[in-house]
Amino acid sequence: MSFSEALIAYRTIVRQEVGRFLKIWTQTLLPPVITTTLYFVIFGSFIGARVGPIGGVSYMQFIVPGLVIMTVITSSFMNVVSSFYSAKFMHQIEEIMVSPAPTWVVIGGFVTGGVLRGLLTGSIVLGTSLFFTDISVANVPVVLLFSLLTAILFSLGGLLNGIYAQSFDGMSIIPTFVLTPLTYLGGVFYPVSVLAPFWRAVSRLNPVLYMVDGFRAGFLGSSDVSIAVSFAILLLAVTAFGLFTVHLFRTGRGLRA
Repeated sequence: MSFSEALIAYRTIVRQEVGRFLKIWTQTLLPPVITTTLYFVIFGSFIGARVGPIGGVSYMQFIVPGLVIMTVITSSFMNVVSSFYSAKFMHQIEEIMVSPAPTWVVIGGFVTGGVLRGLLTGSIVLGTSLFFTDISVANVPVVLLFSLLTAILFSLGGLLNGIYAQSFDGMSIIPTFVLTPLTYLGGVFYPVSVLAPFWRAVSRLNPVLYMVDGFRAGFLGSSDVSIAVSFAILLLAVTAFGLFTVHLFRTGRGLRA
């Protein structure tokens, strides 16, 4: 397959993925906005008034980046895992696998769909936050880089979950028992620096912490962890997930329902 033909195949998959989540936008784009708005009201307005400023900014301003990146994580992951497993369950993925489309085209198409949904939903949540507080961006490239890499990582994670899932119930195991705890304990609602030394060390074992902290640093200009360290860990995770996904596709493991 020539590069131009591969590009057409890639655009076809992306168009299908984007059309899918836009068609059911009340299920894919609206719920995260409603949930995050409740977070803004409960944690930002009510609890934030009692917490006071953190690092020179209000509590509401502190949690906004965390809630945005949490939305990106969840939306990217769920878009790919649901789409890929559905394609596998209905045996559509077999048609894709026997086509001459290269592995990178298939993986890239599904991942791009997850990335676009994650970034779109995150942007909507960020826009919603402007109704509750003022937001300033200290470093635009850092914000864009961390949001993009995070969306790619969890889109790949959703693809891996979709590959290994053997039932529709299997799609919810990772989001419920792994993704949600890691996200909530990743510094979304609190700065890691206020924790006791032991729990601070434990928190540093949570990979989501580095994504949240790096993304927040792009807004606030300060972080609990070095931005370079956070970026290195995120890039390493994306590379590892990407290579492992390519390996599974090439061996065909888990690609049949």
